[in-house]
Amino acid sequence: MKKDKEPKPKSANPVEAGVAKPSPERSAFVQAQHQRLLELQDHLLDAMAGVAQDNLRSRAEGSEASAFGMHQADAGSDAYDRDFALNLLSQEQDALYEIQEALKRVEDGTYGVCEMSGQPIPEARLEAIPFARLTVECQEKLEQQNGYGSRGYGRPTRSLFGLMDGNEEGEAVDND
Repeated sequence: MKKDKEPKPKSANPVEAGVAKPSPERSAFVQAQHQRLLELQDHLLDAMAGVAQDNLRSRAEGSEASAFGMHQADAGSDAYDRDFALNLLSQEQDALYEIQEALKRVEDGTYGVCEMSGQPIPEARLEAIPFARLTVECQEKLEQQNGYGSRGYGRPTRSLFGLMDGNEEGEAVDND
């Protein structure tokens, strides 16, 4: 006797493994968030292109001016502006990465599922931080264990229009 189907191995995907099965309402929410993530991605790409274009334009103008003896203060201001633009681009690149990872989770069916606990991330948190990977509890636990400097889960995104702000000691404060 032949088997028509072999039993499937249990998936590592929390949704497929039955840890968190999205309801139809949750699916509608995820689709709305998918659209929001796409809009954020487009906005961020446009902003990054604008910063890069402005930086290239000012650099070209600056190189012409330096040929005629740019004043030291002007050269310092230009260098500061370039450094600021490069730092901004770096932060925006981090935010873009998080958005793209969230879009992958939407396609994989794991969007809105905590990567540590497998529990659903509350919709209010996803509304505030659409690319959130963890529940607040797991995020706090991770931050206590690892701090903000680690790659991966603990990396704060200080961009996206004030979603994360720094305090005086250099730590990020979540505005949830």
